[in-house]
Amino acid sequence: MDFVFTVCDNAANETCPVWPGQPLTAHWGIEDPAAIEAGFKQRAAFEDALRFMRNRITAFVNLPIRSIDRMTLGARLKGIGAMEGATGQSGGKSGGKSGGAA
Repeated sequence: MDFVFTVCDNAANETCPVWPGQPLTAHWGIEDPAAIEAGFKQRAAFEDALRFMRNRITAFVNLPIRSIDRMTLGARLKGIGAMEGATGQSGGKSGGKSGGAA
């Protein structure tokens, strides 16, 4: 295992288990869309969450992993976690159009 990403803020405050192979870890927190009351706002929250995660995954798969050192890679992974929609645990600002669902 090379990478471990947590996405919920509850996980950011927990002690992570020991992962085989000492993978790089990063928190890519987004607000939990299931915490939004059912209806239009919840649907919008899920759409935002999907967009935020898709953007992070796209940024991740486009990293030049083979050509940068481990420390730089770790910093880049944390930067991805701070992209649009990041919760306070990710070190970024929350964004989005769904009224609190980042």
